[in-house]
Amino acid sequence: MNRNIVIMCLFAMCLLVACKKEATNNLTSTSVNYKNVKTPDFSADSAYNYVKKQCDFGARIPMSKAANDCAEWMINFLKEKADTVYVQEFSASLWNSEQVKGKNIIASFNLEATDRVLLCSHWDSRLWADQDKDSSLHHQPIIGANDGASGVGILLEIARLMKDKKTKQGLDIVLFDLEDQGTPEWAENTSEDQTDWCLGSQYWAKNTHLPYYRAKYGILLDMVGAKDIRFTKEYVSMSYAPMIMNNVWSVAKDLGYGNIFVDAQEGSVMDDHVFVNRYAKIPTIDIVQNSANGSFFPHWHTSKDNMDCISKESLYKVGKVVLTTFFAAEE
Repeated sequence: MNRNIVIMCLFAMCLLVACKKEATNNLTSTSVNYKNVKTPDFSADSAYNYVKKQCDFGARIPMSKAANDCAEWMINFLKEKADTVYVQEFSASLWNSEQVKGKNIIASFNLEATDRVLLCSHWDSRLWADQDKDSSLHHQPIIGANDGASGVGILLEIARLMKDKKTKQGLDIVLFDLEDQGTPEWAENTSEDQTDWCLGSQYWAKNTHLPYYRAKYGILLDMVGAKDIRFTKEYVSMSYAPMIMNNVWSVAKDLGYGNIFVDAQEGSVMDDHVFVNRYAKIPTIDIVQNSANGSFFPHWHTSKDNMDCISKESLYKVGKVVLTTFFAAEE
């Protein structure tokens, strides 16, 4: 993903429509005491192990053995938990016109429910460590423990908890491929509109796994497992889905995580939620690392984005917020 590159006029055109949709999409009553919401017991150990499992395959770059093996493992895992798993294969062009193939993975729970929630993350890792201090590594792929695997680890743990769970709402977990393959910093030519990022979500948002698929709201997780997590109200999210973001931040505050889910709006991020909002018209927010110094996190797009970055406590807190948000509407 990339920062501060979304065209501001897009939001001005879409904000009125987005806010109108939000009026019918309140997540919960304002009287809910989120501390008392009953949720399944999120296991930080389990989520951590799912993050590690992805990283153990290696760099999950386009069409690599590591990516193919990881996809197969995730698909088989989700088939054991979900009611239905869809595998959406697609082709796309990288920044340099190289043709690659990707694979979005969708797990659906409670298929009969028309009232649905979307949770998503990207599962690929970046082809280039183009932010590494060591320039000799700029053309090397990264493991992407935090940038990619952390969000997926949380969603796989949620999938485990949702198996055979009877809920009023339906849940769809979407794992996007080819999110992190945008133009590297060392490239001479760059894409002005930045649409060389988020290739999997662009495809899914235009070709949802079911025709006319709709969800009440969506939550995207990206870089959510670092030891010093900090999230702010990202600009694109607040433009399309302010009520959803404010609700999630209220959940976090009630759970005692207000120091992590900071009540401040700071900057825009090019991430998968941009295209879910733009094309699929599902009001979706991005819970994404936003360090106080304005960066994502110290090892973003570097060779050091490995399991040393990951905190079980961070995985737990984010997972707990997401689960509480979902289950609050069940009461």
